[in-house]
Amino acid sequence: MTPGLFDKAALASVQIAPAISPEYGRVMAIPVETFHLTSRAQGTLQARIQQMVADGILSGRFRRGEKLPSTRALARHLNVSRITVTLAYTEMLANDYLTSRGRSGYFVSDNAPEPPDFAPTPQSQDTVNWNEMLARRYTGGPAFNMGRPADWASYRFPFIYGQTDPALFDHANWRLCATQALGQRHFNALTQDQFDADDPELVRFIAHHTLPRRGILARPEEILITLGAQNALWLATQLLAVTREVVVENPCYPALRQLLTHADAQVTPLSVDNDGLPPETIPDGTRVIFTTPSHQCPTSATLPLARREALLRRAADLDAVIVEDDYEFEMAYLSAPSPALKSLDEDGRVIYVGSFSKSLFPGLRLGYLVGSAEFIREARALRASVLRHPPGHIQRTVAHFLSLGHYDALVRRIGRALAARREMMEHATARYGLEVAGEGAHGGSGLWMRAPKDRDMRDVARSLQSESVLIEPGTAFFAGEQPPHNFYRLGYSSIPSERIEEGIARIAAVLKA
Repeated sequence: MTPGLFDKAALASVQIAPAISPEYGRVMAIPVETFHLTSRAQGTLQARIQQMVADGILSGRFRRGEKLPSTRALARHLNVSRITVTLAYTEMLANDYLTSRGRSGYFVSDNAPEPPDFAPTPQSQDTVNWNEMLARRYTGGPAFNMGRPADWASYRFPFIYGQTDPALFDHANWRLCATQALGQRHFNALTQDQFDADDPELVRFIAHHTLPRRGILARPEEILITLGAQNALWLATQLLAVTREVVVENPCYPALRQLLTHADAQVTPLSVDNDGLPPETIPDGTRVIFTTPSHQCPTSATLPLARREALLRRAADLDAVIVEDDYEFEMAYLSAPSPALKSLDEDGRVIYVGSFSKSLFPGLRLGYLVGSAEFIREARALRASVLRHPPGHIQRTVAHFLSLGHYDALVRRIGRALAARREMMEHATARYGLEVAGEGAHGGSGLWMRAPKDRDMRDVARSLQSESVLIEPGTAFFAGEQPPHNFYRLGYSSIPSERIEEGIARIAAVLKA
């Protein structure tokens, strides 16, 4: 059963009489036909049966004292083994949802919870004029999910970027690390409000293992754990970019432009070329430069060493700072990644953003900021004022997963799989005549594509959904009132190799239709 589902202490004081038939003066039995296993339920059969019974009790359909069907009858009705039902009932006995009365069978326990018998509350009238009351609106910007439907995993050809293939993830060792983090020895890391502190084991691993691989040397006081790269970019924006003149790449990560808009920054988008951001185009007066030098988002261009050095010189001339988003360096499986821009920084003017979301899973929401101690001190204070710190259990679980070598093994396994899928992508796009606008010299998990100029990929994406194909239109990546509509991105981290060619064929057919 889901941990924490039963709060027996809180429910022990609730006293409700068992359900008795007024006609016969005996305990009512719950008909076996009441029980149904839905296809939407998650987990093992045993867990699903437990959840089914618990839902009936919590919703008030099953009352205290009512008799449940026998294990044999319920097993026959659900078409499952009798031992599965017996184990489910036994677990619910231990949690005091059910009780056993000798040979009479199983009954809803007298200590089982019941929903409160509250009278329905009449719906209130909202008389607030929210157009006037809201000091600032955050809706209406570019979609963060790039139009991705919630059920994207049910599509047969999901060319979706940034999602995890469950077949590649190391579930077993992740569970072991999570269990270890729940142990008594790590109780303080799990339960205490650390206020503005981070897990020292996680920080130590990042400082001694992760960052040196990027050529970066940093002390613990120069590292801050964040809730993913998005949170790191927000912290950097709030501390550096409010009302200031800022440069971003064009195209770029859409959510970054939205963060800068909320900060009232004066944003100048600069077009990237095949080598990324041209430093000589950065205008005078710029105070902050946001860039993705190792794997430009979304074109996958890599900033050459000479241009990196030129970018640092230009930032020094402007007395500007650089925010380097190194979101996908772990996905460099074709060749070694270029050194991080931060590794070349001798003036302390580069703020480095890293993330575990691409290499572990996006739902983890764990990343980090690296910068001068004074900057990190302010970022830590800002983080503490908003969310204190990322959950201690998640930090400690990741620390175990990293330090025990599971992370490196996972990255190697993902790299091999992505290399095979990329080969299939390159073969299929060439075979069906699709134009690749950017593919990344070191690897990655997506291709930046260009369609004919007269095609609006937003319309194409909608048509492809009926073919069970998902792509990401590229319009949202561009700044300006008239962005191009003929670009799109094809991710291959979530689609098996054997489906790639057929998916590409369907895209090509719709484009040519």
